Amino acid sequence: MSEYVIETNHLTKQYGAQKSVAELNIHVQRGRIYGLLGRNGAGKTTTMKMLLGLTQPTSGEVSIWGKPLPGNEKTLLPRIGSLIESPGFYPNLTGTENLRIFAALRGLKNQNAIQSALELVGLPYRDKKLFSQYSLGMKQRLAIALAVMHDPELLILDEPINGLDPIGIAEVRSFIRGLCDERGKTILISSHILSEVALLADDIGIIDHGVLLEEESLGELEAKSDKYLHFTVSDTEQAAEILRGVFPEDRFTLENRHSLRIDSTNIPVSKLVTAFVQAGLRVSEAVTVEESLEDYFKRVTGGEGIA
Repeated sequence: MSEYVIETNHLTKQYGAQKSVAELNIHVQRGRIYGLLGRNGAGKTTTMKMLLGLTQPTSGEVSIWGKPLPGNEKTLLPRIGSLIESPGFYPNLTGTENLRIFAALRGLKNQNAIQSALELVGLPYRDKKLFSQYSLGMKQRLAIALAVMHDPELLILDEPINGLDPIGIAEVRSFIRGLCDERGKTILISSHILSEVALLADDIGIIDHGVLLEEESLGELEAKSDKYLHFTVSDTEQAAEILRGVFPEDRFTLENRHSLRIDSTNIPVSKLVTAFVQAGLRVSEAVTVEESLEDYFKRVTGGEGIA
């Protein structure tokens, strides 16, 4: 049995001269949540479509549960639930009626599946409200209900929290985490909302212009994030002399006359403050700065923020 539920090998999708996805190698482990993180247009949706056989790759391979996707679609795809863009729901039917149609098309025998899926995403069962009257958030919830209705082993969710208010985001995050932790589902989720990925994912892949720049566990990524000490003092030149002579420490930057950055966090802030004050320096700020996921994303992509 393969260690990975999803594995790609140099997966590439090219449109003319433009590579939407280039030589992508991702590894989604069993029973974990993998966050595919990137700006809009980075190649996330194209990647997910290739994983589901909705778009044929120009080159490269997709393996699901250790089996190549081409030729095994009939056995692999029924075990997957997906949310890619907006499903084609009927506007003049209720949420329950829409799900009944999809259940019939899938040959779903479980009579409680529709009610369970709706309850899972916080939508009423047998409600009279038509889909056309749904808010954007309710439509997104119904799409997620459709993805989980047949109790799949693997979920592939493209931007599942789009359109949700903060309460809805927290609820969807909680039930996605529960699907993994309590029901053993493997989940691949894409997003451009870094804060949500940081709260939800076990592993993260950073994709930019179709290229996978990083792939590691959230813990490994956090360990690589930059940490430093920032001081605002009356005279950075004098502070530099103290750093070199007393500690000694040379991993620092004088940002201006009063702002000092120390790239080592091994020295306790209290000891530094004491040394500066005893030398006659005024210290108005002393903080430990930890790089956020947003900062790390900017650094590895060499660009602007993600949103």
